[in-house]
Amino acid sequence: TGYYGDGLNAIIVFAACFLPDSSRTDYNYVMENLFLYVISTLELMVAEDYMIVYLNGATPRRRMPGLGWMKKCYQMIDRRLRKNLKSFIIVHPSWFIRTILAVTRPFISSKFSSKIQYVNTLAELREMIPMEYVDIPESIVKYDEEKCIKRRMRTSCLSNDPEITSVEQE
Repeated sequence: TGYYGDGLNAIIVFAACFLPDSSRTDYNYVMENLFLYVISTLELMVAEDYMIVYLNGATPRRRMPGLGWMKKCYQMIDRRLRKNLKSFIIVHPSWFIRTILAVTRPFISSKFSSKIQYVNTLAELREMIPMEYVDIPESIVKYDEEKCIKRRMRTSCLSNDPEITSVEQE
C-alpha cells in the first residue's frame, strides 16, 4: 500500500504470487476470507480516489484467482468504492488475464473497463505512479529483470539476424 497526489490518495498493491494455491482443500474458505479482508481494508483506507496495482508477474497459473472469484469481488464492492477507483493497473499481464478481461468486458460497466490499464514492466509503472511509497515484492522485481533481459536478448538477436536486418534496410 502507498499513496499518491497532494491529498495522499491510496495506492493498493495486490501481489497475486502470494495468493494460496488452488489445490488447497480449504481454498474457497481462504479466498472468501481474503476477499472480506480486502474489502474491509479498502473501506477503512479509501476516503477518496484510489488506484489498485495488481502484480501478476511471477504468479503460477494455479495461484491466479478464478473468474468466479473476480466477478464476486466486483459485484460485492460498494458503489462508492467502484466510483472512487481511478485506475486498475495490471503489471505483467498474462495471456490468461487479458483473455478473462476481454471475455468479461461485455458484463462489466464501460466506466470500470476504461479504468483498466496494462503495464508490461516496472519501469512503465514508475512512469505512471510515484513508487517511493509502493513496496514491490522481491520476486516481482526479479521476474521483471528476467523479463527485460529476455526482451533485450530477443531484440538483440533480431537486430543481428542478417535476413531481418536486410529487410529493415530495404
